[in-house]
Amino acid sequence: MSDNRLSFKEMCAKFDVTPRTLRYYEYIELLTPEKEGRSRFYGAKELARMTLILRGRRFGFALEDIRQWLMIYEHEGTEAQMRQWIELADRQMVELQEQRKQLDETLDELKVLRDETAESLG
Repeated sequence: MSDNRLSFKEMCAKFDVTPRTLRYYEYIELLTPEKEGRSRFYGAKELARMTLILRGRRFGFALEDIRQWLMIYEHEGTEAQMRQWIELADRQMVELQEQRKQLDETLDELKVLRDETAESLG
């Protein structure tokens, strides 16, 4: 085993994910670790992919969108992947802005109800 690979347990710790999450990412083919017997090892490529996966999740992308985006790199290269990233990011920004609008409306309504209740107490 070379020093630049992480074990399954080290991968979970490094990225602060549960073993179940890591296994699921493998199951849906987001990650493909090297296998030696029953052990799994993650090299530089898998670490980079995991970083991108978690970043995508933080931005609210669906795992299937992330999987397809990662596959573009494998089949079409960096430029095609970057072009797809721009499309995904544009679409996600619209979605997040809509969520923000809905959240702002909910907060405004909650504040009015809270203030009315506080006022009725006296």
